Amino acid sequence: MVTAPAHATSLLPTREGALEYLLTGSGSPTTVFAHGLAGSIDTTRPFGGAVSGTRAFFHFRGHGASSSPESPWTYAALAGELLAVADHVGASRALGVSMGAGALCRVLAEQPDRFERVVLVIPAVLDTPRRDAALDRLLQMGELADQRDVDGVTELLLAEQPASERERPAVIGWCRTQAETIVRTDVSRALRTIPHEVAMDDREALTRVQAPVLLLTQEDDPAHPVWVAEQAADLLPRAELTVLPPGGILWKHRAEVRRLIGDFLA
Repeated sequence: MVTAPAHATSLLPTREGALEYLLTGSGSPTTVFAHGLAGSIDTTRPFGGAVSGTRAFFHFRGHGASSSPESPWTYAALAGELLAVADHVGASRALGVSMGAGALCRVLAEQPDRFERVVLVIPAVLDTPRRDAALDRLLQMGELADQRDVDGVTELLLAEQPASERERPAVIGWCRTQAETIVRTDVSRALRTIPHEVAMDDREALTRVQAPVLLLTQEDDPAHPVWVAEQAADLLPRAELTVLPPGGILWKHRAEVRRLIGDFLA
């Protein structure tokens, strides 16, 4: 189990184990933030930098100090964990990144009126199974994680970053830290299973969502194809889609992403 973030986190008991979460800010509204595969509270906090009210960040199963139940790792399970935290803190808004966006889409498919406002950042899958090079890399990463190969995982993470950013010390350091986290936790289980999963059974369920939804994606990101965000935007009645140029959502475009999210949730 990885060491908990250097913040005042808490544990929320659930039927399948505890979920680690962190509250920052104060007052209304409350927004829940769901991280991506191999992500964390710390890697998700930048998305809330310009969001007012209370911000609730949490770790999915097998991440951070959250439990790692033996039950299958599916988007249905992840959606249940997101809802457990959202209900506990009274969140009326939600933001999901990559895997977290898939879990949030699953929630919306089953409870279209659960949130007043929603942000989906670099969604990777809706109801179509993945069959691409990015999937192969994730599965390879899971194998390397099982072997505790920090260098190998670091190389694969670097390969997923924009070519223009791979030589930056900050990017290399981030990939190394992520790799060390991955090999120390049960995230490798998620790497072997979640990439094969779909977020929902029928994407048409998203047409019932009446809440405003902001979708953020970027060009030249094989792990998060633009067409996935475009499909979601076509289905969601009140969607706003922003396609950013290459360079990394939180590398080159951090300030713009924070502004877009802050304005949308203001």
